[in-house]
Amino acid sequence: MLTIRYGFIFFIGLSSASTVAETLNVKVLDQTAKGVPETVVYALSSPPESGSDQAYPEVVVDQIDKTFVNPVTVIRPGTSVIFPNHDNIRHHVYSFSPSKTFELPLYKDATPQPVRFDKPGEVALGCNIHDWMSAYIYVVDTPYSALTDAQGQTILTLPPGQYELHTWHSRIKKPEDHKGSNITIQAKQNAEVELAIVLKKSFRSIARTSGGFDGGTYR
Repeated sequence: MLTIRYGFIFFIGLSSASTVAETLNVKVLDQTAKGVPETVVYALSSPPESGSDQAYPEVVVDQIDKTFVNPVTVIRPGTSVIFPNHDNIRHHVYSFSPSKTFELPLYKDATPQPVRFDKPGEVALGCNIHDWMSAYIYVVDTPYSALTDAQGQTILTLPPGQYELHTWHSRIKKPEDHKGSNITIQAKQNAEVELAIVLKKSFRSIARTSGGFDGGTYR
């Protein structure tokens, strides 16, 4: 279960149910106390912010060396994503995820039309030709989201108010562990929060440099 540890908060007089900050420094650790990269951290305001018809810039998820770039992309609902192919071979991008099902049949030189993502949730990407190619688009209906770095750290900048803090990772063990705790943000305060999540072991296929397949490896 996701837990919040308050020993890293740099001020006194904080209850165990809230944090106080404008800049929230977040560190995500797994069950071995190692930082978890490529974790989405996001805050939902309470009450929820009203939706808008804002047009968001298009986002690029590239394909280079038979790999999606980047492994995880965070966007808002209503964002369109472009899937260029910079390899000299054809790719066939698809997703069967409930949040967004689509296919971009075999292509190489011409980039297909952008794909619009309207529903919040996880979208798993694959290539119908290269089975080891995988990536995720995570659609979240809040302007307050960020992705952890290689050390499992990231920063959220939040206006004063009430929020519910969440995490998402492709290998999180239980769906209910995505939900965090309520936090209170007040002006002119900074804090650090440590989030603990439990990850499943993964099996990742690896392509040979020659373009073949040599099985897979656990990590």
